[in-house]
Order: sequence, then structure tokens, then C-alpha cells
Amino acid sequence: MGVVRGGSPESAVDRVADFYGAYIDAVADGTDHLPDQLRAHYLTKNLQLELETWEKTNHADGVLRAQDVPLHWEVRYHDAGAGHVFTTVMLTWGSAKHPTYTRLMVASELHTKLISDIRPA
Repeated sequence: MGVVRGGSPESAVDRVADFYGAYIDAVADGTDHLPDQLRAHYLTKNLQLELETWEKTNHADGVLRAQDVPLHWEVRYHDAGAGHVFTTVMLTWGSAKHPTYTRLMVASELHTKLISDIRPA
């Protein structure tokens, strides 16, 4: 069998994919504090605080912008500039027959590779 997935710790895009994959698994499992630990590792402190505020207002998960866990996720490079790399995260919801999608724009700092912003795309 060939490579199913690969990545590099030097790639901000790969780190966004690593974060979303692990985060969604951890939220779906719902058994421990791993989602918070992943946030602490992959997100800037400022974004962590912004997400806490957003979550209190919206009663939903700020990383996923939802109350549920998506069925599937994809991360794609979008652009780079001003010291950031921008990726688009597409989350798939619903069923295979009737999927719906949420697209998020995720900004990562080039020098730290930390995710510094998550917004609807």
C-alpha cells in the first residue's frame, strides 16, 4: 500500500491539517482533555481567548463553528502574505446522500506555524 497521508512539521498547511484531523477525532471521542491540549499546542494564545469568547456567545465549538462533529474534513492551501499562510478548511456535515459544507479560512503565522485566526470563508 502506498502513502495514505504525509506531511512536514515545517509546513503551515500540513500543521493545519494535522490539527483539524486530531482535533475532530478528539472531539468525536469526547473522552478526555485532548481538544484543549491540541488548542494549546496549535493555536496562538490570542486565538484561544477569542475562541472562548465566541463559544460563550454562540454556544458552539469555535474551531469547528458548530455544535456537532463533521463527517469529513479537507485542508487546502489558499494564499500567503503579510507573514501568514492562509488555508481553506472544508468541513462536511450531514450524510453521504445529503452533505452540507462549511468553509473556514484559517491563518497561520509563518514564523511560529501557529494558527492565529479561524473565520468563515
